[in-house]
Amino acid sequence: MTITLWGRLSSGNVQKVVWALEELELPYEHVPLGGGFKGNDTPEYLAMNPNGLVPTLRDRGLTVWESHAIVRYLSAEYGSGLLYPMEARDRAVVDQWTDWTATTFQPAWIGLFWLKVRTPAAQQDAAAIDKALAASLRCFRMLDTRLAEAPYLGGNELSYADIVAGAAMFRWSTMPIERPSLPHVEAWHARLNERAAFRKAINVSYEELVGRLAF
Repeated sequence: MTITLWGRLSSGNVQKVVWALEELELPYEHVPLGGGFKGNDTPEYLAMNPNGLVPTLRDRGLTVWESHAIVRYLSAEYGSGLLYPMEARDRAVVDQWTDWTATTFQPAWIGLFWLKVRTPAAQQDAAAIDKALAASLRCFRMLDTRLAEAPYLGGNELSYADIVAGAAMFRWSTMPIERPSLPHVEAWHARLNERAAFRKAINVSYEELVGRLAF
């Protein structure tokens, strides 16, 4: 075993890495850290990850932090031709959706999750929730349009773009909100949910986060 992953399994960003590891059938050691486990502000951890967040991954002397960087690394190192397209033109499409997830999609749906799930009910701001929901729906409609063209974000095969974006689907589909019908997103979610790696990594209870702004 050469791979070690630090982070709590209820972290959406950690879940992306777990999904990639499981999808590639890579053995790894998991070290619970962050949240209720604490430990992400220790000198030892900050020496690996100066940002002090999770996840962090170490593989044969290489240490990588930032979830999308980790997923890209694992895909390139262990999943070339599988999660990682071989042709630059194909990778450009995958990177496009991966970077869009980081800059636009995840901030939208995570913002909604914080306002609607993590914020105690007595402190919730209905106007802010409505605004965050509108931003999230704009993103999901973009996904629906793309997924009308191809079964996966990069095209015909699962890629790391599906991992970083698809990590949203369990929380999106179970949050206490009204969701319009988005048939292509729903079909994509169903395809992802057929994968054992997705179910193990992503379909994880977030009960410990409900009504909790901090640990």
